[in-house]
Amino acid sequence: MYFIGYDIGSSSIKAALLDAGSGRCLASATSPSREMPIQVLHPHWAEQDPESWWLEIIHATQLLQRQYTFDPAMVKGIGIAYQMHGLVCVDKDLQVLRPAIIWCDSRAVDIGNSAFTALGKEYCLSHLLNSPGNFTASKLRWIHEKEPHLYERIHKIMLPGDFIAMKLTGEACTTVSGLSEGTFWDFPGNTVNTRLLDYYGIDRQLLPDLVPTFGIQGELTTAAAAVLQLKAGTPVTYRAGDQPNNAFALNVLQPGEAATTAGTSGVVYAVHDKHTFDPKSRVNTFVHVNNDVHHTRDGVLMCLNGTGIANSWLRNMIGEISYPDMNTIALQAPVGSDGLLVFPFGNGAERILGNKSTGATVSHLDFNRHSQAHMMRAVQEGIVFGLNYGLDIMSEMDLTIHRVRAGNANMFLSPLFREAFANTANVVIELYDTDGAQGAARGAAVGAGYVPLKEAHRGMQCLAVIEPDARLLSHYRDAYGHWLAGLRALMCNGDL
Repeated sequence: MYFIGYDIGSSSIKAALLDAGSGRCLASATSPSREMPIQVLHPHWAEQDPESWWLEIIHATQLLQRQYTFDPAMVKGIGIAYQMHGLVCVDKDLQVLRPAIIWCDSRAVDIGNSAFTALGKEYCLSHLLNSPGNFTASKLRWIHEKEPHLYERIHKIMLPGDFIAMKLTGEACTTVSGLSEGTFWDFPGNTVNTRLLDYYGIDRQLLPDLVPTFGIQGELTTAAAAVLQLKAGTPVTYRAGDQPNNAFALNVLQPGEAATTAGTSGVVYAVHDKHTFDPKSRVNTFVHVNNDVHHTRDGVLMCLNGTGIANSWLRNMIGEISYPDMNTIALQAPVGSDGLLVFPFGNGAERILGNKSTGATVSHLDFNRHSQAHMMRAVQEGIVFGLNYGLDIMSEMDLTIHRVRAGNANMFLSPLFREAFANTANVVIELYDTDGAQGAARGAAVGAGYVPLKEAHRGMQCLAVIEPDARLLSHYRDAYGHWLAGLRALMCNGDL
């Protein structure tokens, strides 16, 4: 029996075919081969065409089928992971009304900040566990204000994963975890937060119906099955945002466990058994995939928008050079990059900075001293230091992290990045042979009832363990302290 997982990212769509018996990934595919474009019509905006995600789903599925021959009738479930916090609007015919406003779009920051003040910080933090900030509800309010004629035509609003599920099944639905990531969920009431909806003037009927994270969420339509060359009636049995799904993919399900990613953005995601929040809402709490009425499981998420995108920007500026070559060159510079500092905040408003869009900054550049190697190292160190700043915030919430799990992908392919992360944060890193698409496939197997949750990760292997090096700890801590002083100056001290 097989299960297919899709991971809808902002740079690409990934697909994986999982064998339920062995727990092995039989085939994986990424489409397109180059990063998908993000439309930036105005400063701080970021949009994508949802239909382009669907086209890449089709292509990725075709690539899977070329890699491994399988009977479509043996596919017993489909799982979906997706870029969080996006907004897709469809009309009564389930046709897309406008480009999706995606996760790194910052246009609704002021709207969310105003709601935070008007509803009261105490109320928002105790009920939403977050400021409305730049999340999906605030983006919808922006459409209400700026595109009222389009707003009137909206039949349902969806997150990116909800949209793909709709393309597969013809049904508009979402999950509790999804509503929480959009700040639509009332944690103590365990229901939709109508107070925020009323404040924003949003009709409750625009939200899709709820389905379980693990379980039947609809079946593949005849039309979708035809273009995917799969069997009509195949159930969609799992759905989660990319970071809760990444945690699930890494078997991070219990309090005290933590997962991390470093793709376009970087995230540390820790599981907690209590509804907790950061008083400044610099890190955010959402419903985790295995939350239920008997066991509270929330995911505390810190996000650094400018992560892999900062490294890819540098690569594009330099020209034809591979990431492995960049890593090798970067290692020629010493820890701390001889004082060169990079603040990688150039990908929209950063939550850890109070939803401010500062832009990226290079500081202390010396033309006579700093080389290409220094710049390459400083970018990777700046990303690590930004993530560590988020970990400092999490520690203020009594979330002490000593060990993190990560997929062997993206920035974690860099030996320098792994070394810097382990020694700056003083944590053990475990690298596994998994990714978001594989996690979605494992979730589909659980949701279809073929694999119990406690056995969902069989076949997954730990590839490497990176421990802090006593000889390097003080050097990285000093370098981080220098970077932190630079950040305080950048943010005018009191704003941090």
